[in-house]
Amino acid sequence: AAITQSSGDLILNVDSDTTIAPDVVSKLAHKMRDPAVGAAMGQMKASNRGDTWLTRLIDMEYWLACNEERAAQARFGAVMCCCGPCAMYRRSAMLSLLDQYETQLYRGKPSDFGEDRHLTILMLSAGFRTEYVPSAIAATVVPDTMGVYLRQQLRWARSTFRDTLLALPLLPGLDRYLTLDVIGQNGGLLLLALSVLTGIGQFALTATVPWWTILVIGSMTLVR
Repeated sequence: AAITQSSGDLILNVDSDTTIAPDVVSKLAHKMRDPAVGAAMGQMKASNRGDTWLTRLIDMEYWLACNEERAAQARFGAVMCCCGPCAMYRRSAMLSLLDQYETQLYRGKPSDFGEDRHLTILMLSAGFRTEYVPSAIAATVVPDTMGVYLRQQLRWARSTFRDTLLALPLLPGLDRYLTLDVIGQNGGLLLLALSVLTGIGQFALTATVPWWTILVIGSMTLVR
């Protein structure tokens, strides 16, 4: 409703639990001066970082996701997910994608999760660049208990796998690094799950510690 009733050239999406720095709008808008850019995101931080050990780890995870993963993708103009807590979009591009955006499905049913990644992939599919602005700081509330965190990660995992399928046709036209990145995000997780199950099976059946499995998991973590 807000998108269709808006009249400006740019649309800023901010989550209700997110606080943005005073210069976020100007910094994102400066990046959007290039008409080839369809979306740009700022750097995410945990506003409740000091609450628990989990919030501190999530804040570290956000730093890595923004300043390594998104920053690397932005070198090729293809950030694969402009995060929902703080992202700016070109209104004309958004209007052209609105029907696809509103009707996203998961296993044939209407889906209300992962809309930020879905919209980003739609932007890339329409030929727009997606960018990352590290100096545009946004602080968002992160889960402080393991149960809430795991439910969040499950939603995000579904979104990642679903929208990776949508992004596969784009990869030949993007840099080879992005193909490697997508394989790492998805294939790595599947191999990790297989390694864990193999290790549990070995321990249960033979009562021996699966050192090779532990080594593989450790190596995959370091490579990632």
